[in-house]
Amino acid sequence: MDDATTPDLDRALGFAIPSRSARGRIVRLGPALDLVLAAHAYPPAIETLLAEALTVGALLGSTLKNVEGQLTLQAQTDGGIVRLLVCDYRGGAVRGYVDYDADRLAAAPEAPSLFALFGAGYLAITFDLASSGERYQGIVPLDGDSLAEAAQSYFLQSEQIPSLVRIGVRKRGGHIVAGGLFLQHLPEGEEGRERLHTRLDHPEWEHVAALGSTMGADELADPALPLETLVWRLFNEEEDVRVLASTSIARGCRCTPEHIAGVLARFPVDEQRAMADDQGLIRVDCAFCATSFPFPVTELTG
Repeated sequence: MDDATTPDLDRALGFAIPSRSARGRIVRLGPALDLVLAAHAYPPAIETLLAEALTVGALLGSTLKNVEGQLTLQAQTDGGIVRLLVCDYRGGAVRGYVDYDADRLAAAPEAPSLFALFGAGYLAITFDLASSGERYQGIVPLDGDSLAEAAQSYFLQSEQIPSLVRIGVRKRGGHIVAGGLFLQHLPEGEEGRERLHTRLDHPEWEHVAALGSTMGADELADPALPLETLVWRLFNEEEDVRVLASTSIARGCRCTPEHIAGVLARFPVDEQRAMADDQGLIRVDCAFCATSFPFPVTELTG
């Protein structure tokens, strides 16, 4: 890649700092975001919110070792503008959507706060591990300034692992670019020592977190800066920084006609007929990609 001319977009990069007992992930989304957002005519505030959520999802989801594993973020409201926000990551594919009250948004400030968007809402983060079939979920209140802060709270409260999440979003020329940084203190301590994740004031983590906090939102969302360059800027004075494999990210929706037909076929015939319209069609709309799928009842029932 020619660093001077080629944008670094739709990619996640992992790295580790063994001497500091830390690991990290950095991601930047571009065309994948455009494709997700193009499915709905979101106003700027909702567009930015979903871009942040998809970036958080890509940061956390790309840590899954098995490509069939899935990370899902779901934020629900209690008296806020947003009724529901959902996004997920699986095997390098991201998707998401937001259901919101357009009238309340129109009456809100241009850049509404997280409380205005969600009220006394909460964020649920779910890891579905394909290798073992296990599911882990943590729920944290949306009481900070951003989704990034809520994700940090998840790992501290649910996993007891000190973490740092930073997100940057910018829009130029009608295109949105979003970048994110995710740092964690490794939970495993050396044999015979106190487990690191129980020592929230550990100096090694304080050092890494302080460096990570200097990363600017504009740098994260600058497609001209390769991800490797950002890692180098933060940790070039460390004795050992190991760059791990990178992951390509794309917009992905799993609403294939075959999958939907299979789901509909599980319903009893009388229920299928009740779902059909006057033309004998069952119309299924995908909230993620805004695609409508019409299925003739006669094809489902034979």
